[in-house]
Amino acid sequence: MRLVFECVECGSHYLPPEGMDYPDGPASPLWCTRCQAAKRAAGVREDPLMARIALAAARAARAGAAPEEPAGGRPDVRPSRPPLSRRARSGPGGVRGKLA
Repeated sequence: MRLVFECVECGSHYLPPEGMDYPDGPASPLWCTRCQAAKRAAGVREDPLMARIALAAARAARAGAAPEEPAGGRPDVRPSRPPLSRRARSGPGGVRGKLA
């Protein structure tokens, strides 16, 4: 499953290559290709701390979205017990008395 990012400049969602490398350089976890090219032309570099946070957030979102598969072939089934009878709910046997 690949990481999906949101550009902090224009707000668009983009899907960089799995290796995070474009033919002209590394992919940015902060900016889409258009904004990254504009920032590079303007001489602005991305903040490494913000890039690490963006990568960590994308990885956490991917981990949370993946459905967990049960480890064994059998699903988790708890043993059931028979329902309590009416007599069992009425109280201890010593409390009940005989009407003589």
